[in-house]
This record gives sequence, C-alpha cells and structure tokens, in this order.
Amino acid sequence: MSKLLYWIGFIVSTAIMVWLLVYHPEWFWAMLPFVGTFLVKALDVI
Repeated sequence: MSKLLYWIGFIVSTAIMVWLLVYHPEWFWAMLPFVGTFLVKALDVI
C-alpha cells in the first residue's frame, strides 16, 4: 500500500477513536491498535 493510504487510515481511525472517546468512552481503547499501526506504517518505522 502507498503511504497516502496509510495516512488516510490513520486520520480516519483517529477520528473514529475521538468519536468513541466522546460518545462511548468504554470502547475508546479498541481503536488504539489501529491508530498505532497506521501511524507506524505511515511514518515507515516498520
């Protein structure tokens, strides 16, 4: 996948995580692996 798709995935998953934090805080932690994975892939750390 291209880095652009990883950045889009990071932004979308971060938005979903913030939405969950506001409306369903007990499920906010479920998005953390997606946010972290997309950020690491977008920054090309792995």
